[in-house]
Amino acid sequence: MKDQHRISFQFISEPTDVNFGGKVHGGVVMKWIDQTAYTCARTWAETYCVTVYVGGIRFYKPINIGEVIKIDAYVIYTGKSSVHIAVDVYSRNFEKEGFEKKTHCVIVFVSVDGKGNPVPVKKWEPETEKEKQLATYAKKLKALREQISEEMEPFFKN
Repeated sequence: MKDQHRISFQFISEPTDVNFGGKVHGGVVMKWIDQTAYTCARTWAETYCVTVYVGGIRFYKPINIGEVIKIDAYVIYTGKSSVHIAVDVYSRNFEKEGFEKKTHCVIVFVSVDGKGNPVPVKKWEPETEKEKQLATYAKKLKALREQISEEMEPFFKN
């Protein structure tokens, strides 16, 4: 499967997605992101995957109720058992042609077996210049996560 490393969902935001300000609730957007990224990770890994990290979520602009939503998720790096997925959320009004980027983040999943133990995933190899840049981006984010984990360590102890 040539494009096994990417997936795209499209749908319409609904009135039940609204927040108190009349826009799509950020938590709803995060749910969409997780569902799309999970589908991408699961397709790549071909095993059950669990979310282990969601980072750098950035809401650029609000999404209006009734807009067409497009979510693109794509593999940007793989570790031994991890699949790093970048997610871009776009929306557009029906009266407009082009989509506008509204949100971006990176989610890391780990491929696991039936007992929850990590299992290896096939390696993803970037081919285009853009994919190589995204792989470098993923490695930089991984290093930053490791630094953040060290800083947070004392707060995880009882």
